[in-house]
Amino acid sequence: MEASQEKKFFKPEKKSNLRYFSFDSYLKNTYHEKVAKIVLDAGFTCPNRDGSLGSDGCFFCANGSGAHPFSSADLLAQYRQSKQSLETKWQFQLTIPYFQAFTNTYGPLSKIQACAFPFLALKEVVGLAFATRPDCLRDEVIRYLDTLCDQKDVWLELGLQSIHQSSADAFGRGYPTEVFFQSIEKLKSTRLKICVHIINGLPGETSEMMMKTAKALAALPIHAIKIHMLHICADSVWGKVYQSLSEEQKQQQFPLLTLPQYTQIVCDQLEVLPPGLIIERLTGDGLPGQLLAPLWTRKKFVVLNEIQKELVRRDSFQGKFYG
Repeated sequence: MEASQEKKFFKPEKKSNLRYFSFDSYLKNTYHEKVAKIVLDAGFTCPNRDGSLGSDGCFFCANGSGAHPFSSADLLAQYRQSKQSLETKWQFQLTIPYFQAFTNTYGPLSKIQACAFPFLALKEVVGLAFATRPDCLRDEVIRYLDTLCDQKDVWLELGLQSIHQSSADAFGRGYPTEVFFQSIEKLKSTRLKICVHIINGLPGETSEMMMKTAKALAALPIHAIKIHMLHICADSVWGKVYQSLSEEQKQQQFPLLTLPQYTQIVCDQLEVLPPGLIIERLTGDGLPGQLLAPLWTRKKFVVLNEIQKELVRRDSFQGKFYG
C-alpha cells in the first residue's frame, strides 16, 4: 500500500487517526453526517430458545441479550424513546433502526414485513439492520429484504462466532459451519450488506484458531465484521456453571483472555482483514448487572485505546498483511 493510499484510507476524516476502517467513518463517508443505530426488540425468539434446537440459547447468551431498555412493544414507540435517549449524548439527524434481540428473520414473512414497514417512510432512516442466524434465512425472506434496498440500505448481521465446528458444538450454536458459507453464497448476489459477528476467547480456542476465523472471513464477500471478547454473563448457561466453580476450576474451564492477550489477537486479526472491510466493533458491552468476567471489558474506551496504541507501536494497520 502506497503512503498516499494508506493516509487516504486510515484518515477518511480530518479528525480521525484510527488505523482501521471504523463503522463511524464508513457512515460519515457514506451519508456525510453522524448516523445513530437505534436498538429495537421486535419480539422474535430463536431456534435455540423455542425448543426447535434448544431452550437455553447459545451457552454464552444471557436471557436479556439484545433486549431494549424500554417496555413498549410498539416499535415506533421504542424507536422514539431510544432516539430521544441517544440525543442526550450525541448530535445526529440520521438513523438505522437495528432489530437486535435474538433472531430477527426467524418467523413468518408477514412479521418481518410489519417490522420494516413503519420505518420505510421516515426520511431520517437511511438503513435497516437485522440481527439473525445463517440457518434462519429462507429464500423468501432474502428476496423480500433485497427489495427493501430500493428504498434503504439493508444490513444482515450474522452470528457466526467461530468457523471451528468444535467450538460451535461446545457453545451449542445449533447449525454446522457449512450453513454459514452456504448463506454467504446465496447473499452475495443480493444488494444486502453483510456483517459477521465473531467471538475471541471461546474455551478451547487457541490464538491460531481465532486467526483462522479472521482469515476465513477475509476471503468472503462480506461488508463488515464485529469482533467481541467472550463475556460470561450470570443469566446464561455458562454463567450458571461459572458461578458454581471454585477459582481454580474457573481458570481451567474458562481460561479467559487478559486485556493484553485480547489486544494482541485483535491487532493480528486486523492485519489480515481486507482494508475495505468495515470494523463495526472491536469490543462488546456486557449486560449491566450480568457480567461476571472478564471485568476489564467494562472499560470499553480503554480496550479501544489499547488496540490503537498497539497498532501504532507495531507501525501497523488494518490490511497490512491482507493477501
